[in-house]
Amino acid sequence: MVMKRRLADAVVLAWVVMGFALGCGEQPPSPPEASKASPQGATSQGEPHRGTIGLSLLTLTNPFFKVIADNVRDEAAKHGYDVLVVSGEFDVARQQNQVKDFIVKKCAAIILTPCDSRSIVPAIREANEAGIPVFTADIAVLDHTVRVVSHIATDNYQGGKLAGEAMIEALGEAGGKVIILDFKQAESCIMRVKGFKEVIAAYNHGRERGKILIMSELPGDGQKDKGYRMTEDALQAHPDFAGIFAINDPSALGAVGALENAGKLDQVKIIAFDGQPEGKRAIKEGLIYADPVQFPDQIGRKTVRTIVKYLEGDDVQKEILIPTALYRQEDGLKDPELERAGDAAAREE
Repeated sequence: MVMKRRLADAVVLAWVVMGFALGCGEQPPSPPEASKASPQGATSQGEPHRGTIGLSLLTLTNPFFKVIADNVRDEAAKHGYDVLVVSGEFDVARQQNQVKDFIVKKCAAIILTPCDSRSIVPAIREANEAGIPVFTADIAVLDHTVRVVSHIATDNYQGGKLAGEAMIEALGEAGGKVIILDFKQAESCIMRVKGFKEVIAAYNHGRERGKILIMSELPGDGQKDKGYRMTEDALQAHPDFAGIFAINDPSALGAVGALENAGKLDQVKIIAFDGQPEGKRAIKEGLIYADPVQFPDQIGRKTVRTIVKYLEGDDVQKEILIPTALYRQEDGLKDPELERAGDAAAREE
């Protein structure tokens, strides 16, 4: 009996020791907000593991950034890299901590879509000091005292100019008052508004009638609920305004809701930016006039290819810009992706 008891105790002790060893391994579990493309040691496509890329996004509530993340993962796996994806959710302090975590984890490279194009600078400086290359996607950094290897993004200035041309087209010879729903913390949105305003100013030059007058720039912050509230405020201040330029689809869709609620949707032409499925559907239905369309899949894949090229010792471009294309109702009516989405929704019903 004594020998049996001692044998049982030895088995229990062995399990405890094994459990302790597993619980104290060098790889801590990822935080709840993070996700990885594949297990340590190999990518999902079976390539030898070459390291981990840290990706911190502005937000994952906006489908645009989810598309970037998905394509970063897919492309990285082809080259043997895992991806650790987190989101700042518009909180630059949170994003700074995420960069610190990437440094601790010794990521091979860091990709940022900054929550604030200026306030993120100290975190990038820490990565520079740690010798980890930093790349920005979609949103650039407005400070040249830190090193960003390459910025890969939509040509937002060109897209803003297209938005201005679309507003001129939508309002016609009558012109009218316009408001802008902006997001001044993001370099990409600053460039969109810059391009938009330049085209409108050129259109107004020397014109006595039918001018397009920008009445106010309101902080829609790229969010649907804020777009709704700011449009309500604009209706109080300028009840006769004729147009809205929203720097992305979510804020434009918020504006649509506010105008519908006020019974003024027919009065106001909305130009948005992005080309997300929900935005494209709104264009197809005539709720939004047009979008300069971005290609987040290209941004994600091009960013990873640039990282791989750099890590292999090749020279890379300091800035890579992807042009936008204007998407109107006629495009929505023949868009096969919207047709497939509509068929899928009908089957679910």
